[in-house]
This record gives sequence, structure tokens and C-alpha cells, in this order.
Amino acid sequence: MIDFTTGSLVKLRACSLEEVGGEVQPLLIQGEGLIHAFRGVRDFVVFTDKRLIVVNIQGMTGKKKDFTSLPYSRIQAFSVETAGTFDLDAELDLWFSGLGNVRLEFKGRSDIRRIGQMIAHYVL
Repeated sequence: MIDFTTGSLVKLRACSLEEVGGEVQPLLIQGEGLIHAFRGVRDFVVFTDKRLIVVNIQGMTGKKKDFTSLPYSRIQAFSVETAGTFDLDAELDLWFSGLGNVRLEFKGRSDIRRIGQMIAHYVL
């Protein structure tokens, strides 16, 4: 599992669901759908209608992958920070029961408010 205590997944940018959907499709349960996808340099994050799936690409070849599933039902609180004039990155903090804080950083053009609204929809 990804060690979320050492920092955040940084500088995620929006990507198409087709770009990463094939990697997570075998993990989905019946009726679960993909909503948003974001990619870092190698790693990526997929928001479904049930959970957040964080994929950590490991090794030089990238064949080894760690898939961490974070169900929305375990979120106790969340925080959205929009991009500013000088700080161009937006942030999403999620506090999971039994895990602690998970921080995702997005490039400034990401619609962090929409992501926050989606999280609220599934958590509240």
C-alpha cells in the first residue's frame, strides 16, 4: 500500500478515463463506474462512484503496480483548497477512518470544487 504519511501525490493533471481505465477495470465491482481520472508522472488516481483508486507504478519497467482502494464510506472529513495567484496548485485532503490523512495535489487548472462536490455527494 502507498505510504500516505510521507507526503502527497503531487501535481496530478486530468487525463481521460480511457487512458487509465483499462488498468483499473478488473478491480471494479458490478455496477461501479469511473467518474474522473488524474495522472502524475507515473502514478494515477481514479475516482469511481464508490471509491478512490490510487495506482502506484513501481520498478524501472513499470510492470509492478500497487492498487490502493479507498472507499468513500470510510471518509470522516475532507477539505478542498483552490489554486491561488501565486500557489497554482489545488489540494484535496481526505481523512479516512483507520488510515488517516490522504492529500492529493492537482495542477491549478483542475476543477477542485467539482471534485469536492462529488466527494460530498458520496460521503454526506
